[in-house]
Amino acid sequence: MDSASKDLPIIFFGTPSFASIQLERLMERGYRVVAAVTAPDKPAGRGLRMKYSEVKEVAIKHNLPLLQPESLKDPVFLQNLQSFNAQLFIVIAFRMLPEVVWKMPPLGTFNVHASLLPDYRGAAPINWAIINGETETGLTTFLLNERIDEGNIIFQHKMKISPDETAGELHDRMAEEAWPLICQTLDAILSGKVLFKPQDENLAVHKAPKITRKHLRINWHNSLSGIKNQIRGLSPKPGAYTELIHQSGKKDEMRILRASLASEEYFNEPYTLFVRNKQLFISHPEGLLRLEEVQLKGKNVLNANKFIKGFRDDGGWKVE
Repeated sequence: MDSASKDLPIIFFGTPSFASIQLERLMERGYRVVAAVTAPDKPAGRGLRMKYSEVKEVAIKHNLPLLQPESLKDPVFLQNLQSFNAQLFIVIAFRMLPEVVWKMPPLGTFNVHASLLPDYRGAAPINWAIINGETETGLTTFLLNERIDEGNIIFQHKMKISPDETAGELHDRMAEEAWPLICQTLDAILSGKVLFKPQDENLAVHKAPKITRKHLRINWHNSLSGIKNQIRGLSPKPGAYTELIHQSGKKDEMRILRASLASEEYFNEPYTLFVRNKQLFISHPEGLLRLEEVQLKGKNVLNANKFIKGFRDDGGWKVE
């Protein structure tokens, strides 16, 4: 791509770290990003101090003009957006754009989605791919249109999912592997040598809705492999959880952030939390789940060794 094409003005839309990593690289590689759009500041933590998005932190670092609209249809925001005369918009991990925004730049607006579209359309494709036990996923760049995640595909990049990989680990790997795909997409669009491919609706097998509280509780009547996939698909955040109930009536809540299927054959009544040979297990009709990283409600995250030191295994704890 020639330097004149690289000098075309771009506006970047994004909020979390997945997006900020790509904005940083765009700036480092000399692309002409003229402004960034991110979420408004929000109070966070016990002190409710205002927290900046990761994209805002990168924008401040590079002295980029920054827009943080409450409404993407606000006339003042739209006027400011138009004033930059950007030729292309890039959207990564941001909310849905109204038509008046994504239609604004002459070269269009492209998005990076963390699945091989049209499969796993929605807000949480990384989580659901792992929860469903997929062994392959990928990244897609596509043009935005009026329907969520349904625009014409530009490029795709396939990725394997390892059997023990968590959603957090896959997220970080995708953030690294997204950059070459973004470069390829930018070069094709800015050089005018891009072919757009309509999505094949026959491949839209799975949905990836936003993760809510109802998705977090472990159903111990599921298969053991399904439970493990749920745990790693929700790790490290928001975390799959189970209720602990003691025979005395005491209750607690435990998030399980990392677990594996155990080969040991200890006999225990199903759905019991117990310790053997300095390891923490939950029994299941199909076998044992070895807990490796857990967190009781209101407590710190602990590896199993540290948790066991403060755990009284009297055989009375059940999971529900």
